[in-house]
Amino acid sequence: MRRHLRLLAAATTAAALLGLGAITQVTTASAAAEPLSQGRPVTTSSTEFDWSTGAAAVDGDPGTRWSSAAADNQWIRVDLGSVQAIDRVVLDWEAAYASGFRLETSADGAAWSTVYSTTTGTGGDQNLDVDGSGRYLRLWVTQRATQWGVSLWELQVFGTGGGTPTDTSLLSYGKQGSASSSQNDGNCWLCSPDKAFDLDPASRWAVNPDTGWVDEGWIAVDLGAAAHVTSVVLQWDPAFATAFDIEVSDNGTTWRTVHTTTGGTGFKQTIPLDADGRHVRVHLRDRSGPYGYSLWEFQVYGTGGAPAAPPAEPADPDFDDLDLVWSDEFNGPAGTGADGSKWTIDAGLPQNNEQQVYTPSGNGFQDGQGNFVLEARREDRDGRQYTSHRMNTSNKFHAQYGRFEARVKVPEGRGLWPAFWMMGSDFLDGRPWPYNGEIDIMEFIGQDPTRAHSTLHAPAYNGGGGYGGGYTLPDGSKISDGFHTWAAEWDSEGIQFSLDGRDVFYADRDTVESTRGPWVYDHEFYLILNLAVGGDWPGPPDATTPFPSRMLVDYVRVYQ
Repeated sequence: MRRHLRLLAAATTAAALLGLGAITQVTTASAAAEPLSQGRPVTTSSTEFDWSTGAAAVDGDPGTRWSSAAADNQWIRVDLGSVQAIDRVVLDWEAAYASGFRLETSADGAAWSTVYSTTTGTGGDQNLDVDGSGRYLRLWVTQRATQWGVSLWELQVFGTGGGTPTDTSLLSYGKQGSASSSQNDGNCWLCSPDKAFDLDPASRWAVNPDTGWVDEGWIAVDLGAAAHVTSVVLQWDPAFATAFDIEVSDNGTTWRTVHTTTGGTGFKQTIPLDADGRHVRVHLRDRSGPYGYSLWEFQVYGTGGAPAAPPAEPADPDFDDLDLVWSDEFNGPAGTGADGSKWTIDAGLPQNNEQQVYTPSGNGFQDGQGNFVLEARREDRDGRQYTSHRMNTSNKFHAQYGRFEARVKVPEGRGLWPAFWMMGSDFLDGRPWPYNGEIDIMEFIGQDPTRAHSTLHAPAYNGGGGYGGGYTLPDGSKISDGFHTWAAEWDSEGIQFSLDGRDVFYADRDTVESTRGPWVYDHEFYLILNLAVGGDWPGPPDATTPFPSRMLVDYVRVYQ
């Protein structure tokens, strides 16, 4: 279960007692049932904070919440997985509640029916009888009761389904597929249709530019046998279709349209279906821009077919019950290097227009006081004016999911760039950056001593466009003044970054997929420590930069 910020709800207790006279009370039997909405995917019009995402309103935890931007016409939508009969919705408002709102249901996420509406909402706990059905339920706020946005501790949907619907199978995994054309050049190497069915979010299919980028195109998959298709998931590259049809066929020749849209939004689209056929095709009719079409993933769910089981993923960690599985406490004698059974030393010229040379020895050593020192020096080496140190755990320790933690003292000074980060292990097998994925747990720019950063990098968001955030200490003091503990708690749903036990940025998988691009972090990564000098981000050092400068690492620990 992912870890969220815990917020006290005592301030809303009195409000929760208001206005219940006109609301149907919950029966004991109904209250005991698990909501249909529990843990289901959620999308929202906006979020106020990185940690107040829509998922927090359906996690069953009354201490976490979704909060919106301070504007009217905000909404939150939950996907129940399949069409369900809905008879009750429970809203547990925070103090920032809605006085006007409506509840809507939809079978396809496009056409909506109102099942409840009010302009006199009182906030608190509201248990609302409704009579409707749909795969999606949406709360649409028409009027805020306060100057703030709106905020919900919990949104619970109940119905006769009796719980979360059973998921159907992924039918398209490992299928070869076919397409109107495929790209294979320096911009998109081996971007054949099978890449959309491999469950690898960093590989993609794209149409061939040599034949001209035109509006008409298609990609199809043979499911291997007759199937009942309940949904299609499309994870688009920025070259997406604004108009397309979903079609099915029994023989791959004669096609039936089962879904059509002229309002394609790109990013991740989940399209509910109720269709039968052996073949499924996306018929592309209008481009979003000057380029062709490209899909990271085209997933077909349902029953029947001839599905192949995808590789099993490790279970998500329980962050309240972890074991230490790897660590380095750096308790060696003064002057000794890093433990060669745990670390590989990087040497040579850097990237990112950095100005140092990483040396194989000398710039990294233990200080005899329980710390490892990464030391940047002003000295000539291999045509450069600076030397420094970088080391990693490649081919010695790789991991997927868990808590990754380091206690570090960073140096202050223009052009200094210390970091504690992780690289996708498939980088070692030849997959280039950023397709392998990068998780920056801590980056620090020496001329901005009060701020640190945590960032994700992937094919669709990297470099200056990476997905992340900067943050400061609560009192605004210099981070460089002492040791601090950076950590990342990572599972299949997202990554929670923290500084000294305080959550500072949450990368929610659903949010990333629906707003930035593919989530490329469900595989093993290895750890890296380095101290760079200069580079694209901090710029060069100057006469005020102190040399030697030291990044001190008290420990690195991994829990699973």
